[in-house]
Amino acid sequence: MAWALTDLVCPWGPRKSAAGYNLTGLFVGSEGTLGLITAATLRLHPVPEATVAATCAFPSVQAAVDSTVNILHAAVPVARIEFLDEVMIDACNRYSKLNYPVAPTLFLEFHGSEQALAEQVQQAEKITQDNGASHFSWAKEAEERSQLWAARHNAWYASLALRPGSKGYATDVCVPISRLPEILVQTKEDLKASGLTDPEDAEELRRLKAFAQQLGRRALALHGTCTGEHGIGLGKRQLLQDEVGAVGMETMRQLKATLDPRGLMNPGKVL
Repeated sequence: MAWALTDLVCPWGPRKSAAGYNLTGLFVGSEGTLGLITAATLRLHPVPEATVAATCAFPSVQAAVDSTVNILHAAVPVARIEFLDEVMIDACNRYSKLNYPVAPTLFLEFHGSEQALAEQVQQAEKITQDNGASHFSWAKEAEERSQLWAARHNAWYASLALRPGSKGYATDVCVPISRLPEILVQTKEDLKASGLTDPEDAEELRRLKAFAQQLGRRALALHGTCTGEHGIGLGKRQLLQDEVGAVGMETMRQLKATLDPRGLMNPGKVL
């Protein structure tokens, strides 16, 4: 039989608990291979008193990523921070009719009280300026913030428009913050040789998959993980084995056999 999450865990329980195994995390992280989630409880967060969004351009990828690491190490409470390189910025300018400088760019957002925001913005601006940032743009009103984030929100479609007829290929890895500059700079060099995906070009597709595998192996070598968001699916099963080892894989197989003995749930995925 296949289990439903609500058969095992009460999703509307207390905010904090140390009772037993984290079955919620187990099911959420199983990519649908252990059972069905039949109910979920949403946690509501209050709207912050004030919000400020910002963008700034950098002379190099290294400078932009160094700024990210510096901001996080300085414990500046940034709500979100995103990076687009000069190729992606150029694509977004064309697709969304924007006029950002064609350079590696950070998109930042800060939440909090008016007084706290002023301090956060000042800290972040000082750090980015020390790394050579320029072309600062700040926005407080909701409409202005949406316009400022337009490039990031449409990045997927902008990248597809660079090469009509091609397909997108999404992948992800995570590394410790201190290794972020290293993996980004190295991966950009790899990416220059790979191009986008032409669905009719088998050789190009092979090169792209090899690039994704190399990216995953590099993340593991830097004490990171082969995926922090998109999951294992079919394409990263070998990387999962490299990451968790034989004992970890066997433990997951035993869990799978116990909760889904007939192999009905997303067969072939993850394991």
